[in-house]
Amino acid sequence: MGIFNKIKNIFNPGANKDYANLLDEDVVVNVEHISMEFKITRDKIDTLKEYVIRTLKRSKKEKEKVRVLDDISFKVYKGDKLGILGFNGAGKSTLLKILAGVYEPTSGNIQIKGKVAPLLELGAGFDKNYTGKNNIYLNGAFLSMEKHFLDEKFEEIVEFSELGEYINYPVKNYSSGMRAKLGFSIATLVEPDILIVDEILSVGDIKFRKKSSEKINEMMAEGVTVLLVSHSISQIRKICDKCIWIDNGKLVMEGEVNEVCDAYIANAIREKNN
Repeated sequence: MGIFNKIKNIFNPGANKDYANLLDEDVVVNVEHISMEFKITRDKIDTLKEYVIRTLKRSKKEKEKVRVLDDISFKVYKGDKLGILGFNGAGKSTLLKILAGVYEPTSGNIQIKGKVAPLLELGAGFDKNYTGKNNIYLNGAFLSMEKHFLDEKFEEIVEFSELGEYINYPVKNYSSGMRAKLGFSIATLVEPDILIVDEILSVGDIKFRKKSSEKINEMMAEGVTVLLVSHSISQIRKICDKCIWIDNGKLVMEGEVNEVCDAYIANAIREKNN
């Protein structure tokens, strides 16, 4: 059955199943009813001695469960540029970390098709006592890159990161900008199907920011699916074609980017005036 007939059949009784299957073939991220809880304690214990005494006396407060995401569901199709909006603490970054495999959701299911390049807290997972070179292999392994692939791409990573001889220095001697440069150079090494970006389009100095932006633009021009968290509404409008809005861990709205951005801004103005 040709694609024309499949589309035509959505108007025929009983044919919707075929159309749904046609759409599902292009779903690259399927998020189904995910929730995320963290256990925290409001106890303030300043010393090991105090911790031991209060443990023996059983006077420590029980840990509280905080629900950061609450029953979130949405789908992302191949080639989508999805913006994720929300105030600080809404759960945006937690959602991206779940999608990147950093966290396991408390409940719900996620299916992802294709290679993922997560640009999240670049360099945060480096071992500071190891050299930049060692961390290329450690971080690359975390991103499921084979050693022989990293061997082949090593010089390319060093060149793009602009670290030069510092690649042989322990990462504890790096500035935050240097760590971010190296993290970006590793994460964007693969040709990803899905790019997950969390407020990092201003990596390093002016020269590197321009280069990193060009790299991301190249990926997007090649049809890479993008999930972008940003506090910049103009950036979301410029890059994305769809958007979801999260507030207090719940999905408030999803749809065409300008519709969601307009509703989000209107809500922010109402809250400010109340």
